[in-house]
Amino acid sequence: MARPSADGIVRLRRETKGRKGKGVTLIDGLDMDDAALTTLVKTLKNRCGSGGTVRDGVVEIQGDHRQGLYTYLQELGFKVKLAGG
Repeated sequence: MARPSADGIVRLRRETKGRKGKGVTLIDGLDMDDAALTTLVKTLKNRCGSGGTVRDGVVEIQGDHRQGLYTYLQELGFKVKLAGG
């Protein structure tokens, strides 16, 4: 499956569909290669104190960590938007 195209905006959203009611924070729009993305995910998981993974270029962090990730990604220089409800 192809990665979603990046438009320069990183989008954070919370999703529970297909996860038996458990929420995850999804981060997409990161225009990075796999090695850089893996390194970033490791840092994000440590900051949130939770698990996570990368699937098809979309980062999944377990739990609702949108506000903390929003602030941290802005500090890293990304243009970030909260998406969804």
